[in-house]
Amino acid sequence: MMAQTPNQQTLRIAADWWVRLRDPKASEHTTERWLAWIAEDDDHLGAFERVTELAARLGALGELSRARLMAEFAPAAPRRWLPLGAAAAAVLLVVAGYVSWALLGGKPVAQVYTSAVAAQRDITLEDGSRVALGGATRLTTRFSHDQRNIELAEGEAYFEVVHNAARPFVVHAGNITIEDIGTAFDVRRTGDRVTITMAEGRVRIVDDAAGAAHGLEAVAGQAVSYDPDRAAMSVTSADPARAAAWRHERLEFDNEPLSVVVANINRYRANPVRIADDDLNALTFTGTVKTNAIDDWLQALPQVLPLKVSETGGQTVLSDARKRTGAG
Repeated sequence: MMAQTPNQQTLRIAADWWVRLRDPKASEHTTERWLAWIAEDDDHLGAFERVTELAARLGALGELSRARLMAEFAPAAPRRWLPLGAAAAAVLLVVAGYVSWALLGGKPVAQVYTSAVAAQRDITLEDGSRVALGGATRLTTRFSHDQRNIELAEGEAYFEVVHNAARPFVVHAGNITIEDIGTAFDVRRTGDRVTITMAEGRVRIVDDAAGAAHGLEAVAGQAVSYDPDRAAMSVTSADPARAAAWRHERLEFDNEPLSVVVANINRYRANPVRIADDDLNALTFTGTVKTNAIDDWLQALPQVLPLKVSETGGQTVLSDARKRTGAG
């Protein structure tokens, strides 16, 4: 009898490994990586065995019997699985549904991940890829048997991708599509403005409006920025070690509009910063802002930019110092 029930995330990953190992295109490398995953934790083998048992029973049954089997793992029929508890039974139901979906070739199911303001969150996706979410970030995954699609709705995320050429890993951020080619990279989305910073490997980046023919490849040591106002992508040099500096409480900006800087700072500050005068939006800033010392940065900002910082109604307001000087 199993002493401990694998958690939900472990069961989901085990189910994904079960599917991938049965892919006709699976390589010896796939098997090696599966074995490495099994060796990481004693719970991994137990989870994989449980999924294998479910799959064997599901695959041998008709549709009606399959539905009855899945019902066994739901809290509504806990007698057989009473030692697992209702929550564990619910998890097994989800996994059974996932394996059944794989057997029947079902459609991908969306999974939403979010993080709070001033918080970071690390997640492991069903394929084993790892994602770190910055403050106030939201992304949605839609995984199918042959595709892995991720939509970054807002914020910033650092991806460490488990490469699988037969199952592309594609990140959508506004008008930009980023396809992994064996990679670790950071994506920051501010409205429709997108910055991709490469830590290792390479990606294929496409402006959806321009079409695939106008895409480019970025490698470690490069950063690609997309400006929607100019509908263009620019490539600059970047230190791979600083691709996700925000994970170490540092926000890095390279000649970026003040509006973009403020929007990203607000993902790490409970009291938001607001730009009162539109003329300030076009000012650019280059430098580092420590997320645990944003107030200190704000106090020093008037020394480098022509603006004034004030507190109004629970907000920090940036106003144009040149206008006030002119009025005097």
